[in-house]
Amino acid sequence: METGNPEDTFRVDTPTRTNTTAMRALLRWFPLVGLAACSSTSTLSDAERTAIASEVRGVLESAYDLSKGDVVRRFMSIYPSSGRVVSATAGRVTTSRDSLQMSVNAFWDGVGQYMVNPTWKWDRIEADVIDRNAVVLTANYYVPHWTDRGTPHVIGGTWTTVWRRTGEGWRVVNEHLSDLPRPVAERIEATMPMRDSTAGHEAHRP
Repeated sequence: METGNPEDTFRVDTPTRTNTTAMRALLRWFPLVGLAACSSTSTLSDAERTAIASEVRGVLESAYDLSKGDVVRRFMSIYPSSGRVVSATAGRVTTSRDSLQMSVNAFWDGVGQYMVNPTWKWDRIEADVIDRNAVVLTANYYVPHWTDRGTPHVIGGTWTTVWRRTGEGWRVVNEHLSDLPRPVAERIEATMPMRDSTAGHEAHRP
């Protein structure tokens, strides 16, 4: 996992009447956030909001640090161990951890394990701290890597997550992912060098 200048890529919004109203409207669609819709961010100082947002960001970045191995377990560690988890991606909605686990396994077995020298990069993260127990993150990410033939390849997208503070820590209870358009990925790939395909088989995989 890599990021750029934190001041450029990570922003914590200060609630105003407009965006607080919008966040409360959003929460009507995410009932698992619990008491968030009844609380007010006005009780939090800017420093407290920044600290909460940074804590959640740290959980996310640690889980997606591909250098730490045991990737599927780390990916799944940001979700509750039981209960409802709403996930919308690729035109499909699931509501259980088991379904989410199947999707993560399918991605890793079909794509992830074959990536050579992948690095998970965060291009931008926007944080809205709803209250002490609920945060919404919207992040742009991309994963540059090489194929076994030494060809540059990039996957990525935009990921919005609703986090709830639970007895297990901060966990994602609702998410939506959209894929990086291929023309954008191709522009990134054009900046990456080709690799020796014979060396690719010995290169690092997570």
